[in-house]
Amino acid sequence: MLIFGHRFIASPRFYHIDDTAAITRTPGGSLLYLPFSEENLDIISHMTQNGLEFALEAATLREVVYAENLGAKFIIVENELASEAQKCAENYLFDAKILCRIDDEDEIEVMAEAGIDGVLFAEAIIKVTG
Repeated sequence: MLIFGHRFIASPRFYHIDDTAAITRTPGGSLLYLPFSEENLDIISHMTQNGLEFALEAATLREVVYAENLGAKFIIVENELASEAQKCAENYLFDAKILCRIDDEDEIEVMAEAGIDGVLFAEAIIKVTG
């Protein structure tokens, strides 16, 4: 199980961006992060065309499938969607890993028991601002 943002475990940070200009304000080789939406398709296309690693936040199972097909390395979901997203990822042999956003360490066990690929604490996300 992958764990991002826990105080015991060193892990890469996710750089939350709002536009392609924000990418230039991140360290080279950064793991970029943004919510999936139709309005963000130009940013997603830019990241894909430039070989950048990125994570997409998905709110529905349909968005999970889109995120995989758009080349996301990680797909971030809330607790309610985690098991369904993981089952889909395993059924279709996704390359992307499913990460569930959590706030409490006790949720690590719950996600491990559910077989979720990993968890993401808010501390792992750095908002990139203008």
